[in-house]
Amino acid sequence: MTLTLPDDPALRSIPSAELQLDLACGLYASGRVSRNVAARIAGVDRAVFDESLFVRNIPTYTSEMLAEDMENMRELSGE
Repeated sequence: MTLTLPDDPALRSIPSAELQLDLACGLYASGRVSRNVAARIAGVDRAVFDESLFVRNIPTYTSEMLAEDMENMRELSGE
């Protein structure tokens, strides 16, 4: 896939790899792709991508995930 961006002066100083990582982080943060897919989009391994999410304060474990895990634990324990 090829993505064409406008020839805007604001974008000229940003390396393409950084733009690619920013796009991947945004797609992950919006819930449109998984972490694995986002890492592939960014062209980095999962550890590097996870660090990028951490630096950007993008959570990888949400309160919804916690609630689901807690419900699963209740079901497994027979409560």
